[in-house]
Amino acid sequence: MKKYLMMCMIIACSPVIAFGQNNVIDEIVWIVGDEAILLSDVEQRRLFMQNEGMRFDGDPYCFIPEQIAIEKLYLNQAKIDSITVDETQVIRQVDQWVNGGITQIGSREKLEEYFNKKLSQIKEDRKTIERERQTVMKMQQHIVGDIKLTPSEVRSYFRNIPQDSLPMIPTTVEAQIITFEPRISFEETDAIKARLREFTEQVHSGQMEFSTLARMYSEDPSSAVRGGDMGFTSKSNLLPEFANVAFNLTDPKRVSNIVETEYGFHIIQLIEKRGDRINCRHILLKPRVSEKELNEASARMDSLYTDILNGKLTFDEAATYLSYDKETRNNKGLMVNQDYESQNYGTPKFEMEELPQEVGIVVDKLAPGEISKPFRMITSKQKEVIAIVRLKTRTSSHRANLADDYQALKSVVENRKREDLLSDWVAKKQKTTYVRISEGWRVCDFQYPGWVR
Repeated sequence: MKKYLMMCMIIACSPVIAFGQNNVIDEIVWIVGDEAILLSDVEQRRLFMQNEGMRFDGDPYCFIPEQIAIEKLYLNQAKIDSITVDETQVIRQVDQWVNGGITQIGSREKLEEYFNKKLSQIKEDRKTIERERQTVMKMQQHIVGDIKLTPSEVRSYFRNIPQDSLPMIPTTVEAQIITFEPRISFEETDAIKARLREFTEQVHSGQMEFSTLARMYSEDPSSAVRGGDMGFTSKSNLLPEFANVAFNLTDPKRVSNIVETEYGFHIIQLIEKRGDRINCRHILLKPRVSEKELNEASARMDSLYTDILNGKLTFDEAATYLSYDKETRNNKGLMVNQDYESQNYGTPKFEMEELPQEVGIVVDKLAPGEISKPFRMITSKQKEVIAIVRLKTRTSSHRANLADDYQALKSVVENRKREDLLSDWVAKKQKTTYVRISEGWRVCDFQYPGWVR
């Protein structure tokens, strides 16, 4: 294929390639360096964007191939600079995507029918997409580096931009939470442990493979599909109680004792150690809370709710001393935004859709200072708990100002600086990269005019 492309570069031909069972003709529409962009690549991207409800910035047959060409520049530079991504993270993201697709569409068989491919091929295709996506992001970060802004730069941006061009800040809220975890019965805990001991015996006796049991029974969806394989990781990335057992394993044929973490109960099998990193399999089983225990927990939270309303203790005190939520109780129950994509990341501000769904539904009906009645919710660790929340503040949508929105304005300036650095890099890279665009694909208002020369 590469020889064919090189020949086309020399004689400026307009190549077509037959593919598929129906002998459909696929055309090479762009060449960037020694990488081809096919008509099918453009069509697949167009259909994906259309299905995802994404808007096209102009003519899709101009916008899309240019975006793919820009990605090719980053990917080519990543090869030169030996920029690689963590394959474990690629697999983890693919598994999450596949599991989400199966959940949304209804079953594995329906997903295969939708893509007209076996699940293994769907995963391989998605791995390529995810690997390239992460590589582009890592390359961009390598180019940009750490952007450090001074307060004076943010103030200068605010002074120089017309008021009607300032970003609109969506409605945000700050909320405090108290959670209570229902008691797990001894009978349920004993049953979980007995089942895990049975799995261990089956592995040690040679009756079953650990990986087979993990695929069948583990309640960690991201690793279960890989036979419990967690991929290579360091000790610091694992929960301490899990890491202490995993890193002490020495025999890949043996199974660990039962380990309890905040996620449930595990058994672990060593795959391989490499220096300070380990790869192991695990099976996770989660205890179930009975309706009786949930009702008892709700009654306890009802009493706490009444005590707070009657002034026997404050919400801050209850959150600090009684809440089961380890992430908020040291901050008087104040929730912190953990969404990396949000401009409010690391702050107590949330847009409504960034809150956990059950919390958002309750907070939407509260006035500032008001406390909710107890309600059930599922935590990020998939535990069912009883919670009460207090709406601390609600800030309505408004034009950004320095007094209230410094962090948001700082993010805007950082993004602008980042975009400028990347735009300059792409413009320079165009000048040193071979680019050929087929007839009929050149008459476009490109974002970067340097493609056609």
